[in-house]
Amino acid sequence: MSEPLLAVRSLAGGYGPVDVLFDVDLHIEPGHVVALCGRNGMGKTSTIRAIMGALTHRNGTIRFGGQSLVGKPPHVIARLGIGIVPEGRQLFPSLSIRENLEVLARGTLTGGWTLQRAIDLFPRLGSMLDRPAWQTSGGEQQMIAISRALMTNPKLLILDEATEGLAPLVRHQIWQTLHRLKTEGLALLVIDKNLRALSRIADFCYVLERGRTSWRGTGEQLAAERENVERMLTV
Repeated sequence: MSEPLLAVRSLAGGYGPVDVLFDVDLHIEPGHVVALCGRNGMGKTSTIRAIMGALTHRNGTIRFGGQSLVGKPPHVIARLGIGIVPEGRQLFPSLSIRENLEVLARGTLTGGWTLQRAIDLFPRLGSMLDRPAWQTSGGEQQMIAISRALMTNPKLLILDEATEGLAPLVRHQIWQTLHRLKTEGLALLVIDKNLRALSRIADFCYVLERGRTSWRGTGEQLAAERENVERMLTV
């Protein structure tokens, strides 16, 4: 059996001496969409930081593309093929949209993601490429953040609360975009609170509770047990 694209096993870690993750398991196969759910403060963003090398590692393994990520610095991990759309977007506000998209661009021999392809994904950005990022709406900023991550040409795209605080029409567009990326074969790790939308796109789902994996199941199981999982997220 081939190794998953991303395999996190028995992960434990924290910030300095303070532990926040105790036993996290997470597997992502190539081309699959995996949802990571949990109440605020349960370890979702900390798990992402551990994957990206920004959390003190205590125990467990993190493997991507067949090699260990433990001990590697964030910039090396990113170059291995992990793109991230962080919570809060973290754009460069004084740079133009074009500059935000091109600053981390990394081409491939087969072409991959380019500025034109990003505009095709989000046509709204095409007419405002020279506008500073701070002069854009929250929805436009999220489009920029997703496009910027894609232009690193990742094998895995991680999205941390990518629809949080957006207008309904923009949220709908983001979900449509994730569906499109899935059909194109890009692996996704999605953190979001919308279980209904997640169940429609996710191949698998994990729920974290106090730094531990407390529930796991397929997208179909998430749809069937959505009310039970929602109770886990609101207790």
